Amino acid sequence: MTITLHEPRVRSVLDRLFGAAASDDDHFDAPSWGDLRSASAQERADALAGVYMPISARGGDLLYGLVRASRPDTVVEFGTSFGISTLYLAAAVADNGKGHVYGTEMSEAKVATARKNLDEAGLGSVATILPGDARRTLADLKGPIGLVLLDGWKELCLPVLRDLEPRLAPGALVVADDIDQELMADYLAYVREPANGYVSVAFPVEDGMEISCRA
Repeated sequence: MTITLHEPRVRSVLDRLFGAAASDDDHFDAPSWGDLRSASAQERADALAGVYMPISARGGDLLYGLVRASRPDTVVEFGTSFGISTLYLAAAVADNGKGHVYGTEMSEAKVATARKNLDEAGLGSVATILPGDARRTLADLKGPIGLVLLDGWKELCLPVLRDLEPRLAPGALVVADDIDQELMADYLAYVREPANGYVSVAFPVEDGMEISCRA
């Protein structure tokens, strides 16, 4: 059986993007994060339009496995950036033979590049990148949503989740990246409180992922 994630055209795009992201980490001279935290979400997106901020390769493999196992009809991604995580999600949807990925991204430049990367990998037909503020662009997306990846601005992860909750399928999986960041504290407190309807566990990939099941 062919695994899309291992196909040369997909691997070549991922290898190129991870290589660029590694170089980006070594050479990018961004404004201080302290300055950016006082900016609006859109201002931050524009200021960091050239910065990759990707998930780890191991985190991508985890996402692929979760989508293959849960076989969701609708996958939502908050924070697409250049589309590295989207490629893993889309490859899994393609191999499932069902479903669609809806990514969100505030940077117009990143939206255009992510779409090109998906097309180059042959996965553009199973993924749609919605430009703009996720709390607006996802407002009309119909459920049930089977899997959510939260990897956008950290202070917005909980508000985005709360917006999506009425459309989550029973047993839906919610994956949050970078849980070691201080701004994720409120999110983690929410999904780890059983009264809020989740069973949640931290997974030890780079920067940490929280995997929560809508119980």
